[in-house]
Amino acid sequence: MKFSELQLHPSLMEGLDAMGFEQATPIQEQAIPAVLRKKDLIACAQTGTGKTAAFILPVVHTLLNNNDLPTKPQVLILVPTRELAIQIDQQIEGLAYFTGISSVAVYGGGSGTDYANEKKALQSGAPIVVATPGRLIAHLNMGYVDFSDLKFLVLDEADRMLDMGFLPDIQRIIAVTNSNRQTLMFSATMPDAIRKLARQILKQFEEINLAVSKPAENVLQAAYMTFENQKIPLIQQLIEGRDIPLVLIFSATKKSVKEIEQHLLKKKMNAKAIHSDLTQEERGKVLRDFKHREIQILVATDIVSRGIDIDDISLVINYNVPGDAEDYVHRVGRTARAEKTGVALTFISEDEIYKFNRIEEFIDMEVRKLQLPAELGQGPEYVVKKRKQGFSRNKFHRGGSFGPKRR
Repeated sequence: MKFSELQLHPSLMEGLDAMGFEQATPIQEQAIPAVLRKKDLIACAQTGTGKTAAFILPVVHTLLNNNDLPTKPQVLILVPTRELAIQIDQQIEGLAYFTGISSVAVYGGGSGTDYANEKKALQSGAPIVVATPGRLIAHLNMGYVDFSDLKFLVLDEADRMLDMGFLPDIQRIIAVTNSNRQTLMFSATMPDAIRKLARQILKQFEEINLAVSKPAENVLQAAYMTFENQKIPLIQQLIEGRDIPLVLIFSATKKSVKEIEQHLLKKKMNAKAIHSDLTQEERGKVLRDFKHREIQILVATDIVSRGIDIDDISLVINYNVPGDAEDYVHRVGRTARAEKTGVALTFISEDEIYKFNRIEEFIDMEVRKLQLPAELGQGPEYVVKKRKQGFSRNKFHRGGSFGPKRR
């Protein structure tokens, strides 16, 4: 379906045309009409399918068709991380460029000046507020935030917010919003906790489920069995001499991210780490440099697995097996965005075999195990000691390699 068929406001269509967007994605095609019908909504679609525009477009359209001159916030979008808040604020700026509707991003980690600017925007009634729960609670505690005229409450990446322990904050925020609001929940996965929350806060809602908890089909997934001392040399083998402009490496902890960065720098590789010890300004610069290809390799914790919005990441490496199968889906979803193709590789140590097997069961496929380059020696064998019914083999045979080197 083309955006022109959705009968959006002309100012929004002007923004879409300027950005070169013509065709709606499946989630946009289903969600936008539901929101325009004034329905509450719970929508689940894999990362990178255009969920953000699926709620920004109908929300801004509705505001444009409201002839009132509001003096209080009309839309509240709650997100789990500052990176996602910034990303959504930027997307609103682009999509609503010709509408005159503005937004403010409210998140922690900034300076006193940032807090003062947020306060001013909240007090003056910024039409759209994009906020992390903790930072918004800090403003609510000061008594100057008024959501009594709120038209829309959007919970984006709702599953991640619950995983991060934000449920009490979310409940408190909901309690001070207009009860006649329209509530939209968007998520990449649909665990029971999300369904329970939906039943509590949504009214006569519609539900959309697209490719729940599965990586995009255009992601080539593979894995290597490795010992710890083989991982950095393997990264070097995979990247050096190949035309791979942007590489995103995920690791489990802030400590390991710093160690990987140091190892790669010693190998004279163009790498930079991003983690919570950096200031917001430093993190923003790293992401900008990565997006502009001044940095080839970004090493990150899961803090950016849902916040980074860069279409040209061609290789994602899981330096370790994610602790949660759904985290694997989000990490893998950082590549093959905007209908492009990409590769996602996972390094599996011997004690992570069972954990990776659970991921394979979760995504309902066997991920191909590749042979390590000969100069790195042999890795551990992939032998699963415990498997659920439905897999006929107890050992995956490894073979193949990750493409030829560029000569």
